[in-house]
Amino acid sequence: MRKNICYSIILSLGLSLTACNDGFLDRAPITSLTEENAFQSYENFQAFAWPLYEMFNNTMFGTAINGTGQGSCYSADMNAGWMYSRGMHLNGNNYAFGRITSVASGNGWNFSGGLRRANILLSHVDSSNMTDEEKNHWRAVGYFFHSFWYMELIDRFGDVPWVESPLSDESEERFAAREDRKTVADRVLERLKWAEKNIGNFSGKDGENAIDEDCVQALISRFTLREATWRKYHELGDYESYLEECVRVSELLMKKYPTLYNGTESSPGTGYNEIWTTEDLQGVPGVILFYQFADAPQKYHNFSALEHMDSGNAEMTQDMVDLYLCTDGKPIATSGVYEGDKTPYSTFRNRDPRLYYVVMPPYKVTAKTPTEEDPRTWEYTGNAEDRYYIDLLGANESCSNPGVGMKRLPAQNWTAQLVPAVPNLLDGVGATGFVRGYSGYYVWKGWSNWETNMNGGVMQNTSDKPIFKIEEVLLNYAEAMWELGQFNQDVADKTINLLRDRVGVVRMNVGEINESFDPNRGRWYPKQLPDRCPVAQGTLLDPVLWEIRRERIVELMGEGFGFYDIRRWRMAPWFLNRQHRGFYAQKNMINSNSANQFFLNEETGQPVGMTGDMDEGYIYLEADPIASGQGWQERYYLYQVPTTEILLNPNLTQNPGWD
Repeated sequence: MRKNICYSIILSLGLSLTACNDGFLDRAPITSLTEENAFQSYENFQAFAWPLYEMFNNTMFGTAINGTGQGSCYSADMNAGWMYSRGMHLNGNNYAFGRITSVASGNGWNFSGGLRRANILLSHVDSSNMTDEEKNHWRAVGYFFHSFWYMELIDRFGDVPWVESPLSDESEERFAAREDRKTVADRVLERLKWAEKNIGNFSGKDGENAIDEDCVQALISRFTLREATWRKYHELGDYESYLEECVRVSELLMKKYPTLYNGTESSPGTGYNEIWTTEDLQGVPGVILFYQFADAPQKYHNFSALEHMDSGNAEMTQDMVDLYLCTDGKPIATSGVYEGDKTPYSTFRNRDPRLYYVVMPPYKVTAKTPTEEDPRTWEYTGNAEDRYYIDLLGANESCSNPGVGMKRLPAQNWTAQLVPAVPNLLDGVGATGFVRGYSGYYVWKGWSNWETNMNGGVMQNTSDKPIFKIEEVLLNYAEAMWELGQFNQDVADKTINLLRDRVGVVRMNVGEINESFDPNRGRWYPKQLPDRCPVAQGTLLDPVLWEIRRERIVELMGEGFGFYDIRRWRMAPWFLNRQHRGFYAQKNMINSNSANQFFLNEETGQPVGMTGDMDEGYIYLEADPIASGQGWQERYYLYQVPTTEILLNPNLTQNPGWD
């Protein structure tokens, strides 16, 4: 059901508010609040709370769902090096190449907006005419959003002022000092645990897709894992209680949501894909809270449309493609079914299906004239390799907009123009002017054929997007159990192996994961290491822990967790201080006069143009950040407190390295 009712709220508090219910809830009452009735009834609080849900599309948060992938949740994974932006070509990641500079304002140092609204709501609960149960409910909802905002502030800045009341020009709290990170985090957890116990069941009034006990528990699971591992790997200590809380609430949610979504189509692992491309997530197994979208003139987005045109700039590098397991559950270094990366087809064959649901897999067709009997604008080449992924995902028979099904090949743009082959390089032979990039690994996570896809800024897509889902909780639980020394085969079977079963990858066998399981596994970087250190200087992770983290990266790819994770794990240099490459190409695939595409000379690290002496090789994307005198800096783990804020409030201090 799609409902999107607008309303206006005028408060005698001097605050004028106009907002729309963007479909999070089934019902949004139209309520005109005056000085006499403001914040008296349940409905008053309900109307005032709707705009709080806009936190989930606020791009201050890495996991934002805000119209387009590269403008919202993809960007945090780009910062982490998990995804690659076409705009990074030759320049590299801003964090890897030292382009994060001092700021006078912004940077997420924000104690207004949603935080202020949550505090206003909380400040009026006790004086309302609601029952005690209703008061507890709305206090719990206020605590949820206050905590969601503070989770971000803590992650960015560490120590932050604690603000729990609406600020005015006369408020002493405007000049508060930063409080210790642990003190603030403990308060956040205390509020969330209170909310968990007292939020009650008000789905009959709020709707099924609203903040409830399950959402509070999902936030506790996310927050406590994030805070515990930050404290451990940043050597702050005192983190075990957070891990125990993560385990507690995750187990409760795992009992409530025992089933993963398996999707509607027949291709392997389609449930993994469809949770991101399904029109309506209401009632979908494992979905705890989702962002509802609806047909015009209501709320819609541009995830799929952007990926159908040249404005789509999200890619992946060879290094991140190499991270995906093979179908036998082994990494490419030790798998018995890996066929190498010297052709696009061999790179994708026998790999975790989650790879080809995020990165458009290779294919080739030839153009033809459509007829009344056969509306296709293409036909098969006769080469079985060229059609393998067309057959696997489904053929794009309709060649229309909107089309049929989820992901279909061959790809087309919004006018139904054909992409005859993938990889589709910017300067590739026979390349189209859309669905293209430099690396050869084009991201199409948000792509669906059934949605209407328009050019430019016209948003038509209506597929819902998950905010909290059981897949994240399973991964939180697995990681927390390892950190507590309790991860075993039983835990693997209840978490990671459920995810692998859905996509047809062989289950994790904890007993066989040893030092040689993946000789190329990830590293972390203790504080004593210098800035801009080479990747190899890090400490090799425990082999089992690396497999747990690998599973998280793959399962949540493109959902905005990357920059949070590499910072809490202290793994940023491993992902960013390397020379990223594109796919392995042959010279005959690239236009001979190309000024944009280069091969990488792996001995020198330098680019070689199409007039050079290399006939094949990995695509050159950027320089080596370490050889260039750059690389990840220690100060990047925490954001800079804006300089203007320190000038306005002399009680504030600056984060290390930003003075």
